[in-house]
Amino acid sequence: MKTWLYLTAQGLDDPSPHWPCCLLQGDGQQHRMTLTEAARTLGTQPVQVMLPMELCSWLRTEKWPSRRPPSAQAIGFAIEEQLGEDLEAVRLCPGRRDVQGCYPVLVIGNAHFNDLRDLLAAVGIEASAIYVDADLLPSDRAYGVWWFGRWLIGGASDTRLAVSAAALEALRPRLGADICWVEEGSEAVLPVETERAIDLLQGAHRKAGRRWPWAMLGLAGAAVFALSWGFTEVRSHHYNHEAQRLYGESVQRFQALYPDQTRIVDLAAQLSAVQGRGAAVHSTQLARLVALTEQVIGASNVEVQHIEFRAGEGWKLQLTASSFAQLEQLRERGQQSGMAVKLDSANQVQQQVHAVLTLEEPS
Repeated sequence: MKTWLYLTAQGLDDPSPHWPCCLLQGDGQQHRMTLTEAARTLGTQPVQVMLPMELCSWLRTEKWPSRRPPSAQAIGFAIEEQLGEDLEAVRLCPGRRDVQGCYPVLVIGNAHFNDLRDLLAAVGIEASAIYVDADLLPSDRAYGVWWFGRWLIGGASDTRLAVSAAALEALRPRLGADICWVEEGSEAVLPVETERAIDLLQGAHRKAGRRWPWAMLGLAGAAVFALSWGFTEVRSHHYNHEAQRLYGESVQRFQALYPDQTRIVDLAAQLSAVQGRGAAVHSTQLARLVALTEQVIGASNVEVQHIEFRAGEGWKLQLTASSFAQLEQLRERGQQSGMAVKLDSANQVQQQVHAVLTLEEPS
């Protein structure tokens, strides 16, 4: 049976060990207490923490142009105009792609999140996951639920809110008529669904380490030292073996490319000598660049700032686009054309997105 620790909205004005909380059992039982009392009750048991919606904001991206999951940086740029805050000051926690092809995002201030984590650690509470109450409502339909003195709006709704009864009256006409209302007095059990809810413990915070006794730490340190010494010896042997193997493969590949070179004395010198005969290769590379320009770049709205060719890597083109979506469409168009294209170093500067497109050499 899952146990939840709910930090109520009453404690937001003065976050402290006296924060009014509630331990929620899976059978619907509620035990109201302070954060310190909850820590004594839980002991060393990890618990799922539930925060009030008032601590966070909930946003959605536009329909994402690619099926590939975007990076946190790309999502940040996509919602920057909605956010109205410096991206460096907030923590973005994206969820799973929804049926409309958009990504939901919970936003919490870095300072608030770090202070909350420090407070939980100070009283001895280990959070196995951190969710937000309005984001836990079931996704089968839109819900309005009376919960700890205010209304939660969520579920299949296009928003996540916590509002007072008076504020709800002003919002009702804009929320639609298909909301399932769980009226005041029915708050014994909050309908919870964690499958699509966003866990704030993402990235480096996903798996917090458990507290180990000092003896265990000592044994762990000794084990790490022994493993490190052994790994150094194994790595040295491995690198020597790999160097010999790679040299042998290089010789075989060289002789396969140039069958007339039957005797290998100095591989690097012999390779340099035969490279002078590769003029035909250069014309082939130019033909690939022309094909890329006509079939991929010419059909898009990106601008090419610089072009260079690097042996072993292929053509590299520095591009400027107006959005990350344009770059994603460019990459997909290249793959559809059967070209080995790759986009790197994408970043946004003011209203433009800069990136490097690589047309890799055929293997």
